[in-house]
Amino acid sequence: MPPKQKRREETNKAPIDATLAKHAKETAASEEDVKLESKEAKPEAAGKFSLCTQLTDSSWREALCKEMQEPYFQELEAKLAEAYKGVGEVCPPLHLIFNAFNLTPLDKVKVVIIGQDPYHNNNQAMGLAFSVPKDSKIPRSLYNIYKELENDIPGFSSPDHGCLQHWASQGVLLLNATLTVAQHKPNSHKNLGWQKFTDRVIQIINDKCEKVVYLLWGNFAHKKGELVDKKHVVLKSAHPSSLSFGKFLNCKCFSQANNELEKSGQTPIDWRLPPSTL
Repeated sequence: MPPKQKRREETNKAPIDATLAKHAKETAASEEDVKLESKEAKPEAAGKFSLCTQLTDSSWREALCKEMQEPYFQELEAKLAEAYKGVGEVCPPLHLIFNAFNLTPLDKVKVVIIGQDPYHNNNQAMGLAFSVPKDSKIPRSLYNIYKELENDIPGFSSPDHGCLQHWASQGVLLLNATLTVAQHKPNSHKNLGWQKFTDRVIQIINDKCEKVVYLLWGNFAHKKGELVDKKHVVLKSAHPSSLSFGKFLNCKCFSQANNELEKSGQTPIDWRLPPSTL
């Protein structure tokens, strides 16, 4: 085929809708569906078990490098190396432990939502607090979060899935205080050292970011507010679980967060979630 003709055919194949092309370019990296099948090399096959290799975002790697060399973190790593030898015994899969950090770089953090620990049932934990993969049933707390969003954000309609990657790509750090859990055993890893690590994460955000909005739901998250400097904004409310949903409803935390972002000259979060393509 002559070069000129080949170039003309390639040009004709290019997308003609500039808006869709721009959207695809912006979201391709961060909106790709998370697959929970383990795609990382098994620790015993790859040599020395290393959590650091799962933290791929360069800004967070630089900020947390020294912390990962601390004795408590080395002990945490050793315990997880043993735990992850059993396939499916720990949630989330190894390659998703730092998913929140890899999807939301340090210099992009605008909002922090703090959860307690990952979901502990099959096909749920994906390294983002309150989020589940698109092919997983929506948990009750997230269902209640959607109900408040419908009440609080004009145009919000509850999606048919529970994947919150769209928020993460806009600067919402969905941070669990404990980043791993034994399958079917909630809070089983709370004493491994993760909470010391994530407290350090909050301190780093305090030091390196400006005017971050924290959404703290329930007493556990409220205590984390003590680590947040006054230059940031802390919005407290009840937890969205079934037990306290009556107090969570009408808290208006999402619109308040956007108001605070706009006050500091930042782009508000688009809390709407695209429908599942499954």
